[in-house]
Amino acid sequence: MVPQRPEETHMTNTCDPHLNLVNLAQPLTRLAENLMRQRKTKIVAIGSSSTAGEGDVIPYPHRLELALRKRFPDRMIDVINRGIGGQEAPEELARFESDVFAEEPTLVLWQVGTNAIYHRDLYDPRRVAETIETGLGWLNAKQIEVILMDLQYAPQLLNGKEADTRLMVSLITEAANKAEVNVFRRFALMEQWVKEDINLGLLISGDGLHQTEFATACVTAALDAAMGEAVSRVPAAAS
Repeated sequence: MVPQRPEETHMTNTCDPHLNLVNLAQPLTRLAENLMRQRKTKIVAIGSSSTAGEGDVIPYPHRLELALRKRFPDRMIDVINRGIGGQEAPEELARFESDVFAEEPTLVLWQVGTNAIYHRDLYDPRRVAETIETGLGWLNAKQIEVILMDLQYAPQLLNGKEADTRLMVSLITEAANKAEVNVFRRFALMEQWVKEDINLGLLISGDGLHQTEFATACVTAALDAAMGEAVSRVPAAAS
């Protein structure tokens, strides 16, 4: 008998999306309006390996595309994956013109912060936060809606680095609040799952950093639910 991977023993379980933790502060007005007009909707996901994908785990942008197409049937929704493993906000910002603006998306999902801590010798969290603020300013100037995604809850970001990690999480939230954009609180969500006795080994792979298949599916389901709720708060979309 071939032994199951740890996450496979839990794949039939449902993950509590904890919408009280991950609900988006701002309604997704532009996304809702675009969906209401039944025009083609383009979303760009930019970030590092959580976006690009790692190993044989299907990354969240592909999963989210399928979930949103199911949530909003008869809409042409594309989630374009512009993730590159190992990058952080400064490198991602340098790609905005070619990888984000050229696509003319309605919404951008920007996953940030992980490599600022994992490669702490290369990055200063506060400088990274300043870069995030710059990027949000550029996106706002082009009237592109934004959801920031913060860090994963992982041993490589906790053991000996927890203070810096929690600082980075708070800096991302501060940048989002200042720009009046949304942040998807992945760190808080995964931490809550661990508090509920989901073994961290089911969520994070053997390298202590990257999400498992199980965790990626759960995070995507929570993001889909949060986006659906934020769209429903737009009066025109709800009518």
